[in-house]
Amino acid sequence: MKKRQQQTTSPPSGSVRNHKVSFLLNDEEYNVIQQYVAKYRIRNKSNWYRTTLMKHVLKVMETDYPTLFNEYEMRR
Repeated sequence: MKKRQQQTTSPPSGSVRNHKVSFLLNDEEYNVIQQYVAKYRIRNKSNWYRTTLMKHVLKVMETDYPTLFNEYEMRR
């Protein structure tokens, strides 16, 4: 029998993660995260942290996006 050859493909250049970010949590924050992860069976915490953070950042950026008119003028 022939052995299968593993093909390695390089990921697209934009998805390579080169920058490391780390932060600390106090005991209470850590316990809340651990309970959440256990309850919702999150296996990849790194991915969960990343997607949760980016969703929040993108939502805030969307609301703070500069517009031609201010909110008052648009509601009139």
